[in-house]
Amino acid sequence: MADPRRHLPRWRPWHGLLILMALLAPLGVTAWLGGADALAAARDFPAAMLALMLLIAFLCWNLNAARLRLMLDGRAGRLGQRGALGIELASKFALCATPGGGGGPATLLVLLSRRGLPASRGAAVFLLDQGCDLLFFLCMLSAVVAYSLLGEPRWPYPSLIQLALLALALVTLGGGLAIGCLPRLLRRPSASVARWLSGYRRRWLARRLLRCRQALRTTLGLPITTLLAVLMLTAAHWLLRYSLLYLAVLGAGGNIDWLWTFLTQMLAMAASQFSFLPGGAGAAELGVGGLLLPMVGREQAAAAVLVWRLVSYHLYLAAGAPLFLLLAGSLLRRSSPAASGGIATCPGHHEKGRPKAPFQHRWRSSRLTSRSLPSERCRSRPGSARS
Repeated sequence: MADPRRHLPRWRPWHGLLILMALLAPLGVTAWLGGADALAAARDFPAAMLALMLLIAFLCWNLNAARLRLMLDGRAGRLGQRGALGIELASKFALCATPGGGGGPATLLVLLSRRGLPASRGAAVFLLDQGCDLLFFLCMLSAVVAYSLLGEPRWPYPSLIQLALLALALVTLGGGLAIGCLPRLLRRPSASVARWLSGYRRRWLARRLLRCRQALRTTLGLPITTLLAVLMLTAAHWLLRYSLLYLAVLGAGGNIDWLWTFLTQMLAMAASQFSFLPGGAGAAELGVGGLLLPMVGREQAAAAVLVWRLVSYHLYLAAGAPLFLLLAGSLLRRSSPAASGGIATCPGHHEKGRPKAPFQHRWRSSRLTSRSLPSERCRSRPGSARS
């Protein structure tokens, strides 16, 4: 079995610098947008509204954990709500602590493989999760476009909404084509995509994609009630999660349409993927602040951005960091030699796949003579040494 530690990212000093910059980015953007008045407005934020936002964040975590349990359907052993919540928080911490969120899927796959689910099947679960999210956002963007065309919402940037819908549709189409057609292209050496890779890597990638596609089909073969429940949990999660900015604006003293705050978060979080800081820090705050400024005052927008970011980003880091460290520590302990009984072998006489007795048991035999050769000593066993 492969060592799980090689899948864990190595910590480097510049990682800590990036996380520190991401933590300080909301304060810097708030001070730049609204100055001292915005910081004062954030300090006077109603405690009852903040408690409601924290409760919504906690409810969103549990909704995601329940959705993970439904998608796994017992394939990762007995997974209760508490265990699923731990996986959810640990993977979301890795998502928020790495640039582009690349650590989130990797952490999820490692934690699921630790429970006996292969990486290809774990990737299928992740793809179903992302597919449900894309389907929800496609439906919401279509509704927003229809509302902006048929009604009179008086929103700024009307063309931006249509471009967002087109980009999301292209992303969904590209993902489906990659899963459906890429394995067939990789099996053809004459294909332009296959020329970039060697024969071994091409076959390896094709096998992984085929296994992932088969596992995705198995996951989509779940009962229709289970899939509908997953979609309902997805919709409930995002509706609650994207209500945090609306509550933050209300708490800061502003008045705004809920649908515009939903669209603002969706566009800003998409733009934050191009940020080099973890969690899209900097780009997310500037995007949300820029889209809120035409609707509310500068101080209110800056204070709302600060409170919203504290609940939707910093809270994930604070709640997920202990669980991530605990799960990573237990993974390292399980894969260390000490966890398997402290087994050590004589150098130069190790047999692959065969455990050796510890040194102390080998050298304690009083029947070993001083003339015995090193190879004979290594082959000796307690109670069976030659006199």
